[in-house]
Amino acid sequence: MTSELEPLDPGICLALLQDVPVGRIAWAGQDGTVTVLPVNFAMDGDALVFMTAPGAKLDAVRGGRPLTFEADDLEPALRTAWSVLLTGPAEVVTDPAETERLGALPLAPWARPAGARFVRLTPHKITGRRIPLHPGGVTSERVDPPDDPG
Repeated sequence: MTSELEPLDPGICLALLQDVPVGRIAWAGQDGTVTVLPVNFAMDGDALVFMTAPGAKLDAVRGGRPLTFEADDLEPALRTAWSVLLTGPAEVVTDPAETERLGALPLAPWARPAGARFVRLTPHKITGRRIPLHPGGVTSERVDPPDDPG
């Protein structure tokens, strides 16, 4: 067993994203300040899709800021985890037919405020890593049923 982080190839990264409903979108503002906000998302092929209302995320997309998306999952008892990053340009989807098609994706936003729009992030870079399994946290104990006095 190794304690090294295991790099993940892009195909595995995209497959892992199918199993988590929430990740984080990040971008740098003009002043260098980085903003990170959670989003519900769905994968559409190799592209990531989320919905957002007018505000900071939509402004960043419309301003042409590259986005970074991060999602992860962990199992504390087994001391294992993975993390995936997608980086690339994003676009607000405006085509009505495409908007209708994206509406059929298994995307479950917690809120659908007025003016919400679909955003598509097309990754130019896909990276991921996994922390391999470590012994620890999990123990097992055999419990015999009580004797039946019967």
